[in-house]
Amino acid sequence: MRAKFDRITVDPETMNGQPCIRNMRLTVRRVVEAVALYPDWDELQHEYPELEKEDIRQALQFAAGNLYDQSIALEAA
Repeated sequence: MRAKFDRITVDPETMNGQPCIRNMRLTVRRVVEAVALYPDWDELQHEYPELEKEDIRQALQFAAGNLYDQSIALEAA
């Protein structure tokens, strides 16, 4: 089943054509970064009040669907 991304928009005139949330100047990449920086929903919502839960869900699903299946060797810390 193919995912429906009705909140992800791509416009060459906005953010150089990067996937954005609802035609805002807020990229999918930035949303994913924000989720990592603000794991607490209240903090995230305070920092990005324009984001809705469905925006975040679709951004994460879109990002996950665009990752390549490859192995990356990482050294243990």
